[in-house]
Amino acid sequence: MTEKSADPPGITQPVPRKAPGLVLHSPRFYDLTVRMFLLGRERAFRERLLSLAALRPVERVLDVGCGTGSLAILAGQQVGPSGTVVGVDASPEMIARARRKAHRAGSKVEFREASAQALPFPQAQFDVVLSTLMLHHLPRPAHAQLVSEARRVLKPGGRLLVVDFEKSSAEKPRWRALHQRHGSIDPGGMVRMLREAGFDVVAEGQVGVKDLIFALATTTDRAPLPT
Repeated sequence: MTEKSADPPGITQPVPRKAPGLVLHSPRFYDLTVRMFLLGRERAFRERLLSLAALRPVERVLDVGCGTGSLAILAGQQVGPSGTVVGVDASPEMIARARRKAHRAGSKVEFREASAQALPFPQAQFDVVLSTLMLHHLPRPAHAQLVSEARRVLKPGGRLLVVDFEKSSAEKPRWRALHQRHGSIDPGGMVRMLREAGFDVVAEGQVGVKDLIFALATTTDRAPLPT
């Protein structure tokens, strides 16, 4: 069964599968946690993430684990009226709040309930896939599944941006370990996983906010990145 909605071309919406790992269901708590974590500088943080992804007008973007939709809505502003942005999350409550945000902002971003390990899209649909602060919610085997699904739905030359918490060392504050209960990854492990999935890692390092790290990868038949 598919949902009768205005889908972007080539995109269908099957019944979502149960997602492994931690699924957050409190949008209000989620937004409050983000605000506290970033000390009220959420927009600057999201702009930093999208600058790493190097979004261009007209591109088709997928935000996996979109939460309440703020990053996807900002991405929609950057790709412009000729671009397409879709956000997916396993929580129906998150998706409902994201749709309300988009409506208030006058945004055409689409939001769908779906698991990161079973994306409801055909192959080669997107120019960019975003996975920000998603891996630490998943058990370790699901990390590779997410990356494999991102590879499947990306067009030739497409880009994947992965951002998450760096694996804690013994010297780091104990609170950071809370982010790793459902799986964690070190920078080297992130790069290896992306390469094993058929990506070419073109940039990696610290985001510059808290202990977040990123990796930007393209499919191995990549087109040149914008300068």
